[in-house]
Amino acid sequence: MIAAIASLTALGTGLGVVLGVAARHLRVEAGGLEADLQTMLPGSQCGQCGFPGCSAAAAALAAGQAKVTICPPGGRALAAALAAKLGVEVDLSGVQDSVPVYATVEEDLCIGCCHCFKVCPTDAIIGAAKQIHGVIREACTGCGKCVEACPTECMQLKPIPATLQSWYWPKPALAA
Repeated sequence: MIAAIASLTALGTGLGVVLGVAARHLRVEAGGLEADLQTMLPGSQCGQCGFPGCSAAAAALAAGQAKVTICPPGGRALAAALAAKLGVEVDLSGVQDSVPVYATVEEDLCIGCCHCFKVCPTDAIIGAAKQIHGVIREACTGCGKCVEACPTECMQLKPIPATLQSWYWPKPALAA
């Protein structure tokens, strides 16, 4: 029994040392510009930009494959900050500032067709075929894909009301 405990302890210690040395010598430094851009993006992973998440959008921005107006939730402030970071000019006339929204279901019109359920990128819509659907507010990113897919127009985007649970301190302005 003591031999088994000693051998497992020695094996665990040896593998821990090997993993520690490997982590130190084989680490990959994070890309400077891409990491900076990713911290500037909201991090909601909503997919409204056309990329699967904010890290992919940051990579596209760093490679010059996307416009700085790529993030609808970020609005004008984020587009201006990204343009300043990348050193490019941006036309903010087409960028809209929007308040945070979430999807709701008007139960009188819902027929349970599951079209909204299938397009939701965050699985925020619950329900089953031929049953009324509902939306988990905390999981909804407000992307609007369910509103476009709904044939009965029972899905709506509503602004998140300012309550003690949803209010947050605004982020300070980024220094130029």
